[in-house]
Amino acid sequence: MHETTTLLVEVGALLLLLGLLGRLSRRFGVSPIPLYLIAGLAFGHGGLLPLAASEEFFAVGAEIGVILLLVMLGLEYSANELVGNLRSAAPAGVIDAVLNALPGFAFALLLGWSWVAAVVLGGITWISSSGVIAKVLGDLGRVGNRETPVILSVLVIEDLAMALYLPLVTALLAGVGLVKGGIALGVAVLTVVVVLVVAIRYGHLISAALSAKDPEALLLGVLGLTLLVAGVAAKLQVSAAVGAFLVGIALSGPVAHHATELLSPLRDLFAAVFFVFFGLVTDPRDMPPVLLPALALAVVTMGTKLLTGYLAARRAGIAEPGRWRAGFALMPRGEFSIVIAGLAVAAGTVEPRLAALATAYVLITVVTGPMLARLPDMAWFKQRLRRRAAARRPEPVPATD
Repeated sequence: MHETTTLLVEVGALLLLLGLLGRLSRRFGVSPIPLYLIAGLAFGHGGLLPLAASEEFFAVGAEIGVILLLVMLGLEYSANELVGNLRSAAPAGVIDAVLNALPGFAFALLLGWSWVAAVVLGGITWISSSGVIAKVLGDLGRVGNRETPVILSVLVIEDLAMALYLPLVTALLAGVGLVKGGIALGVAVLTVVVVLVVAIRYGHLISAALSAKDPEALLLGVLGLTLLVAGVAAKLQVSAAVGAFLVGIALSGPVAHHATELLSPLRDLFAAVFFVFFGLVTDPRDMPPVLLPALALAVVTMGTKLLTGYLAARRAGIAEPGRWRAGFALMPRGEFSIVIAGLAVAAGTVEPRLAALATAYVLITVVTGPMLARLPDMAWFKQRLRRRAAARRPEPVPATD
């Protein structure tokens, strides 16, 4: 009884604190993710006031948080949209992977880490934060801009790539070997293909089985299906997160729309729990030694994201101001980077400083990224672009008699 009481007090106090931090962050127009991570650091191992009784609760809640983040992301797209984006934005996706995964991979090797840790860090630096970027685009009033579809296409390619990357890195972290790792990747590819085919051809039947007219039944049905598929996917070594993402893709029409509305509060709750839990299991005493490396890595990879967005927008025929807006918008890393680092922490087989480095890295990019995204809208930046355009404009040829 005493343990239950302590659990309720710890969970209640921490959730109340998260609510206050979330309100504070939105008042200043920034993402709450850094504050959630800091709260986890303050109350975790080596923090100011370690919470022992509630750690197991937050561990389970964090797993549900990842699943809800991914199913909500999948609900944003139909299978046909994903296939279309894959075809049109594939070159931009390749550029994105090369420019942003390789720096993280090389950086880990320079630090003397194992090649498995390098693969993990490459994934952390590769993936932009869909949640933070979507909020930034909304806050800045850019949802209807011409460059926004380019940004979303890059994010969709990254999401699809995660369906293959996560099971591969899970196999590597488990140390199952090359053959078993290849089998895990093959199962992941087959699963993704099968789900996409089913979603395209029979998605309407799946949606029809879940009535959009009964909110309670829809909530229970979608949540139950998501957890079930996520669990089966985890058993198949495909990753629970990827399984949840594929469920979101399979649902469409009014069911997807109403499910998004019903699951959004749950997503916000458990996503906050997820970020807090990552902070809880990261010892803040490990962070000072990795702050400078994290800052250097953030500077390099924010620059490569800027180049990624610029090149992708230029390829789509977007004017120069839109190219810069696309590049700056893609800078923040967040939920997926923490998911990848969380897999490494759970495995316990890679470099112990990875969690601290990932936390510091995400904090830097998620705080500075949204602020830098405002630069293209500033008067001095626009004036500089106009000067550059004027300098490139050819001189008029004088008229001759």
